[in-house]
Amino acid sequence: MMKKILMFAIMAFALIIAGCGDSGDTAEGAESGSSDKKYKMTISNSVEEDSALHKGLMEFKKVAEEKSDGRLQVEVFSNGELYASEREAIEAVQAGNIQAASPATAPLTNFVKEFMALDFLFVFDDVEDANSKLDGELGDLLKEKLEENQLKGIGWGSAGMTQMTNNIKPIEKIEDFKGMKLRTMENNIHLDSLKELGANPQPYAFGELYSALQQNIFDGMQTTAQLIDSSKIYEVQEYMTVMNHSFTAESLVMNKAFYDSLPEDLQSVVDEAGDAFTKHEREVSVEYDEKAMELLEKELKVNVLPDETKKAIIEKLKPVYDKYEKELGHDIMELVRN
Repeated sequence: MMKKILMFAIMAFALIIAGCGDSGDTAEGAESGSSDKKYKMTISNSVEEDSALHKGLMEFKKVAEEKSDGRLQVEVFSNGELYASEREAIEAVQAGNIQAASPATAPLTNFVKEFMALDFLFVFDDVEDANSKLDGELGDLLKEKLEENQLKGIGWGSAGMTQMTNNIKPIEKIEDFKGMKLRTMENNIHLDSLKELGANPQPYAFGELYSALQQNIFDGMQTTAQLIDSSKIYEVQEYMTVMNHSFTAESLVMNKAFYDSLPEDLQSVVDEAGDAFTKHEREVSVEYDEKAMELLEKELKVNVLPDETKKAIIEKLKPVYDKYEKELGHDIMELVRN
């Protein structure tokens, strides 16, 4: 009996020693493997490669891969190759099917209603003003709201200020909007604002807009100079009014769970790469916008909206601001009004 007990004790002790050895090896392997582990990032981009947004994403890829010594591996799919719809791309990021996407901020309103604050007319004086606001308190608030929806805001890009084209006449006073059939995005604030000015706005797919303008389904439309140029809208329009009435922001959003799963040093690399994306995309966007404006001034009859008309429009649109205050909240509306 004593021999059996002694034999059992020896076997148990051996098992304990073996277990401790295995535990140490596993921990060491995990520790050494964690510093070498590679993280793949897939980014969906709906616009073409010859765009400021794509070039900004390529800068993100360059900085992320270099600063992480290859531990971050970034693939950028542009031209809507993964998701033609920006809404679908955002949903894919939320679900973790891909790690990141670069939608315009307008589709983000379907997920974070506070992004509607960027859609009010004449909120920003110009691109520089808009960028500074997104880099400040307004942008911080929007990033907080993104995180409540399983998204992480990594950077803010720009597509420029919005201009107005039409085939009827230059827009010089509020009365010139009356009855004008204008194409706009499926954006309630833009629709309500243009109706308040007396126009007849309707949402319409941008990809089919050229032929719609050619067939006089619409009198005019609104978008950035870059898009008027790249889509050749100037071929089927006669007038352009430089209104700078709204800002088109781009974003780089990431799946929050993926970001949180990264080691702290790689989170810092992603943050640094996000800053590089923001800086580079904005610089390229300004260049593209300047070139587009030079072309459009040759192709269209261009006028600048008078300051007194701008002031009158802002005054007339106060009911639109008030309408959305209940939905968006007083704090963010104060940031908008200021």
